[in-house]
Amino acid sequence: MSDQQFSNRTSDGRFGRTTDASSNFIGPARITYIQGEGVANSNIKLYDGTDATGTLVFEGNFGTEGLDIYVPGEGIRCKTGVYLDLTNTTSVSIGYTG
Repeated sequence: MSDQQFSNRTSDGRFGRTTDASSNFIGPARITYIQGEGVANSNIKLYDGTDATGTLVFEGNFGTEGLDIYVPGEGIRCKTGVYLDLTNTTSVSIGYTG
């Protein structure tokens, strides 16, 4: 049995345990998968925190090919929460444990 879960955001903000949640936020967690919808000149930043002043733990640039990353090992650890800052792409999903 796996405790792997998934969440999606379509705008800047904290990942929740449901899509674009306004409460029940994720944290602490380990990010094990990152997917971004393919849009030209896209950039995503993931922060360990409740906003973009947290610690930057991942940044990815991509284009129309999209982004599809399985994070090796134990994943990217976020002690507080997972905050997304996106540019151009319209949807970002993460897989996480915690």
